[in-house]
Amino acid sequence: MVEDSLLLRFAVTCGSFTIGLVFAIISVLRILINIARKGPGTVFYHKRRPRPPLCMQDPSLGVHGYAHLEDVRLHYVTNGSEDKPLLLLVHGFPEFWYSWRYQLKEFHDNYRVVAVDQRGYGDSDKPNGVHNYTVATLVSDLRELVTTLGCKKCTVVGHDWGGIIAWAFAQTTPDMVERLIILNCPSSAAYVKHCSNGLSQLKKSWYITLFQVPWIPELFLSTEDYAALTNSFTARPMGVRSGAMTENDVEAYKYTFQRNGFTAPLNYYRALLRYPQFAFIRLQSPQLRVTCPTLIIWGCNDAALDKELAALSAETVEGDVTVKYIEECSHWTQMDRPEDVNKYMREFLEKTEKKTML
Repeated sequence: MVEDSLLLRFAVTCGSFTIGLVFAIISVLRILINIARKGPGTVFYHKRRPRPPLCMQDPSLGVHGYAHLEDVRLHYVTNGSEDKPLLLLVHGFPEFWYSWRYQLKEFHDNYRVVAVDQRGYGDSDKPNGVHNYTVATLVSDLRELVTTLGCKKCTVVGHDWGGIIAWAFAQTTPDMVERLIILNCPSSAAYVKHCSNGLSQLKKSWYITLFQVPWIPELFLSTEDYAALTNSFTARPMGVRSGAMTENDVEAYKYTFQRNGFTAPLNYYRALLRYPQFAFIRLQSPQLRVTCPTLIIWGCNDAALDKELAALSAETVEGDVTVKYIEECSHWTQMDRPEDVNKYMREFLEKTEKKTML
């Protein structure tokens, strides 16, 4: 069994790196073409950002704090009284706590809302080494965080990579997850099943292989004053609808990644394929199914993930599961359509609270 796991790890790592190398060469060629067209001063220009934009300092979003775990310190923003139920918000890539600004404001009257910077992001610690970013390690962070915050249970909300960790958290630690809310992120089993039935999702996931290559993805993401962030959040096909993110909102992400770099966040993808036994194999086990009430919210215009993954993910949940689709909504669900997301979340939370009291 151990030998099979090592062989799989070696095969997946070599195969993904080889494909990623092709995309890396294409990325380098694009950089060289841009240098020839625009000049190195434009391609490698970075605006000075000595202070965070004012939108990150909005006191209505909550207060900043740090949780000292066994091997990392995690930064978070919290809004709401500590004696209320914990609503834990877990962001994706390339994001940080600020992605939950609308939810921090919306739910603080009824919950202790905590938006965490996962390890490697924002003001949280950034340990060196790909091995520090496995799914198992990231799930352990959430377990410790909940305990450090003085809670025994929580409702966990995850988007994108935060969704991967939230799925795994609910599967492996069911006694700590009272309810699960997922935004545009499939369960591990649903993703593997869908990819095995066609090439559509594999084509959309091409960037995962690029991210396996060292240095070049970091370089590409930072060129032209982090234009990749602007394009990801505001340009089609990936970006949000017009007006959903302001220039200051985008500046918040540029400020954060300019200070911290992309290596630690990219290590999530690198660990995912170098240590597949922590994600694709173990989390597909029939014994590891989500048993708590679950809400899946899916933006239908997601350029990174197929819409079919929402229903397939629902099939991996035992018991109460609800799927809500939002038309004309990008991958950045909670920022693109915050009114719809907050409405569906509130309806789900109120419904499941009533069932708990009966």
